[in-house]
Amino acid sequence: MKATGLLAFPITPFTSGLAVDLTGLRQYLEGQLAARRPVGPSGQLSPTAWFVACGTGEFAALGMAEFRSVVRTAVEVVGGSAPVYAGAGGGPQAAREFAAAAQESGADGLLLLPPYLVSAPPSGLVAHIRYVAEGTSLPILVYQRANAVLDPDSALALLDIDNVVGIKDGVGDLDLTARITATVRTSGHPRAADFQFINGLPTAELSAPAYRALGVESYSSAVLAFAPDIALTYYAALVDDDTTTRDRLLERFYLPLTKLRQEVPGYAVSLVKAGAQLAGWPAGPLRPPLVDPSPEHLARLEQILNDGRAAR
Repeated sequence: MKATGLLAFPITPFTSGLAVDLTGLRQYLEGQLAARRPVGPSGQLSPTAWFVACGTGEFAALGMAEFRSVVRTAVEVVGGSAPVYAGAGGGPQAAREFAAAAQESGADGLLLLPPYLVSAPPSGLVAHIRYVAEGTSLPILVYQRANAVLDPDSALALLDIDNVVGIKDGVGDLDLTARITATVRTSGHPRAADFQFINGLPTAELSAPAYRALGVESYSSAVLAFAPDIALTYYAALVDDDTTTRDRLLERFYLPLTKLRQEVPGYAVSLVKAGAQLAGWPAGPLRPPLVDPSPEHLARLEQILNDGRAAR
């Protein structure tokens, strides 16, 4: 099962004592699944895949045993109705261990996060990806962002790693994305046509029209994690070329949300978790170094949500 279309990145609920709340996670995922609906002429049920214990799910804050329990719970709740991808990252050996744990826990694929701390040229990044890929048979999507930035030649080299199936872009350099996608698509490589490209920018809805123009139609939506009604309405408007609804939601919801997100480092996750709490789902606090939104920012978030629902 491929991760195409609209992709979900759920939170990881914690208790007040910062333990992983598996009961809360189950309830939260059940609520998220209930919000799915068909979108577009094909009637594809959206979102089409679930990415657990990734950035929004606070992968970096999870221990190995916690990671396993989160992935197992997600696999059980989703129940084969859609693919479940899990995060894997850190140094090369740690990433391999998380990849193996995800496979043992029933995940359908991996999102390989940037390597820990060190910077390296694209050729070194390819070697890192190959090392992790050799330790698992799961399909791998490579997350390009921060200290993990490919160039066209290194992206093309990924096609020779059989279980690397695509790239999720979190850099936002459209020129680079255009050169990478064109290099892969015109390469004549037997895997070129099926290699996936995903828009993984924070609040990806803002850039979704530009990425679609480059042939990148799939994107991750953090808004799905706390306001699936708004996220699915926007996605339907995008797919149906309903520019009136799309632009109204951009103006009244997505642009104000992005402005708030940029005011405090880490708010790309903090606001998502706060939004889930406002929606009545189990969420709990964040683990450090992330911080909870201030009361003023929480009030602004609630108003932005109200304005977004009015704009629907």
